[in-house]
Amino acid sequence: MDPCPFVRLIVESLALKLPLATKPAGSGVHPSTTPCFCKIRIKNFPFQTALLPLCSTTGDSAPDSTASSSGFHLDSAAIRRFSGKPITLRVSVYTGRMGRTCGVSGARLLGRVAVDMDLEGADYRPSVFQNGWLTIGKNETNQPSARLHLVVRSEPDPRFVFQFDGEPECSPVVYQIQGGIRQPVFSCKFSADRIARLRSLPSDFTNNSRGWMKTFSGDRERVRRERKGWMVMIYDLSGSPVAAASMVTPFVPSPGSDRVSRSNPGAWLILRPNGFSVSSWKPWGRLEAWRERGPIDGLGYKFELVTENGPTSGIPIAEATLSVRKGGQFCIDNRIMRDSGLGSRLAVKGFVMGSTVEGEGIVSKPVVQVGVQHVTCMADAALFTSTFCCH
Repeated sequence: MDPCPFVRLIVESLALKLPLATKPAGSGVHPSTTPCFCKIRIKNFPFQTALLPLCSTTGDSAPDSTASSSGFHLDSAAIRRFSGKPITLRVSVYTGRMGRTCGVSGARLLGRVAVDMDLEGADYRPSVFQNGWLTIGKNETNQPSARLHLVVRSEPDPRFVFQFDGEPECSPVVYQIQGGIRQPVFSCKFSADRIARLRSLPSDFTNNSRGWMKTFSGDRERVRRERKGWMVMIYDLSGSPVAAASMVTPFVPSPGSDRVSRSNPGAWLILRPNGFSVSSWKPWGRLEAWRERGPIDGLGYKFELVTENGPTSGIPIAEATLSVRKGGQFCIDNRIMRDSGLGSRLAVKGFVMGSTVEGEGIVSKPVVQVGVQHVTCMADAALFTSTFCCH
């Protein structure tokens, strides 16, 4: 399997140093007590937003606390488009709160900085374009200026790219994409037959589940009342099953509505063959989903790696909300997770996977990307592909 070239553009070590307040506020008092944030833009890409911690260090020393943005991901088409051409990253710094109140923004622009970059060769070697402090806006004579600390760098981020030849519930072929080449690598079988699925699972799989697979406990009368008892099996080119996604908690709406709440989410279990046997399976990950309440109609999800000790010791590695109407991208990314305070608990590194999710009622041929460092064999790629099938 040959990966596709990708480049990750990283914006990190963000911090803001504001000029000291003049009298009568007194020495050492910042002129703003409201939060500060920035908007990071590159032409033809959606802008990123990041909070800016205030820095109290002096001179050009490193800031005492920093933040990072989610960065930008450049695929092979973007790499070709930017290759040999100057590209500018612009950072606009604001004081005040994000968002709007009664249609009016509460933020005030402090100024902007720009970083010029040359991405020639960025798909095979890392580069640093900025590392240190920049003055924000114009600096009038004898007037103190706000300063922004940031690091802007790029690193190669090759990925395997897979595309479904149809929606997962239509049991399509899955192709690997490399440049203009489409090569079939998996087939998948979607099934809604709950009873048949129960019969296909080995007895030791149920007995060793420690309670979190109670849906498979043999209560077949309850099975008849459950909704959407689905399963997806992934097969390699030889016809051997290499991964599976099985529903363990049905998507049951709250009484009097069609909304599955966060307090009672539906859940899928991602399975991989147990050793070299394809007749025995073991859990690998668990994906929960629900319908978010609020002004924006969203699909909430949480993904965690399953450990040997059952669900209470699962390792959460992704949680976000997708627009039900517009869709979005399901993403597992260690860099984002570390910013969320979960990095110390993870056994993954860098970009793990991302998959496109279309809005409600839209027919599509979904695309799945998997970081090269997380794929040692075709079965690894199949696991991430089956994770997407749950959507």
